[in-house]
Amino acid sequence: MKTKLLYQEDSYVKEFDATVLDVSGNEVVLDKTAFHDGTGGVEADSGFLVFGGERYGAKAAHKGGEVVHVLDRPPVFKPGDVVRGVVDWERRYRKMRLHTAAHILSAVLYNRYNALITGGEITHEYARDDFNVEGDMAAVRKIFEEAVAEVNQIAQRGIEVKVYWLPREEALKIPGVVKLAEKMPPDLPTLRIVEIPGVDIQADGGPHVRNTKEIGTVRIIKVENRGRGKKRLYYTVE
Repeated sequence: MKTKLLYQEDSYVKEFDATVLDVSGNEVVLDKTAFHDGTGGVEADSGFLVFGGERYGAKAAHKGGEVVHVLDRPPVFKPGDVVRGVVDWERRYRKMRLHTAAHILSAVLYNRYNALITGGEITHEYARDDFNVEGDMAAVRKIFEEAVAEVNQIAQRGIEVKVYWLPREEALKIPGVVKLAEKMPPDLPTLRIVEIPGVDIQADGGPHVRNTKEIGTVRIIKVENRGRGKKRLYYTVE
């Protein structure tokens, strides 16, 4: 990948200057970005790029192994020019809160029921996760309600969220470092680890809050039965 991912080192970078590497129509590749590209089930960031007094609406995407900034119109700037990137912080911060909440939720269900995630999505409005828990829907709803109550208790403890890198072989020896039923981390020599000490540790490439207290309160929106091994929980943060 040509682009340095600023959010992997500091998820709170809201604005940044970057050099343009490629322009193709209204798609732009930069040498660095704070925009998350929508990988890992987290909704891609939006915002804008600024150049020469012109402001271009932008949304990140992952294409051909690169982070691409899709603009609302073809830009006047060219490779070698320096642009200013600005992330829509209100949306991004809600996704960070939900993302960290999702890690705690997956840890609680993994520890209680050995449950793995079979699908998921995080938007700025809500998150949904599918877990391979079984039982009738009354029992499943109770499982989720008790899990969310524990998530809220953990969040209020104000635990610092740690981010660091480990060699892949070493990382994959950690019990529970992968909580996806059908997916392994990318085939990279080093993996980014997100750890909530005493609660969870996972290989993860996306943005998170620094402290669990920033999550606020997790609230269940609804529970659905999507078939065997797929009980879906929709939730949000307040």
